[in-house]
Amino acid sequence: MTYPTRLQAALAQLAATGIMKSNYAPPLFRILWRMGVYVRPPHFASFSSNFLLTGTWFGVVWGVLMWLFVWPATGRMPVAVAAAALFAGVLFGLSMALYYRYGARKHKLPDWSQILDNS
Repeated sequence: MTYPTRLQAALAQLAATGIMKSNYAPPLFRILWRMGVYVRPPHFASFSSNFLLTGTWFGVVWGVLMWLFVWPATGRMPVAVAAAALFAGVLFGLSMALYYRYGARKHKLPDWSQILDNS
């Protein structure tokens, strides 16, 4: 089964669970899918990949926005700014990875490799 076919089957299965579309296909993932990046829906991704993807995205975006709009007036050192962005990214990534792992278990979703059998 090709990735796009498997992705559509996984998204249909997620929709059938009653999970909101914004949760099972968040904007970051939809952007990656449109760009042709083969990333699993977050409920089917591993804990570590959810942690890295969401944490990195959030840490970078949050750090840049804070750098541009908040921190210039405070005179913070770049090392302190980077440490704060890293901490925010780790905290957000961990929270999202736990959230998606909980949702996958709650709705008894199969492994990504089993999507073939369930569609």
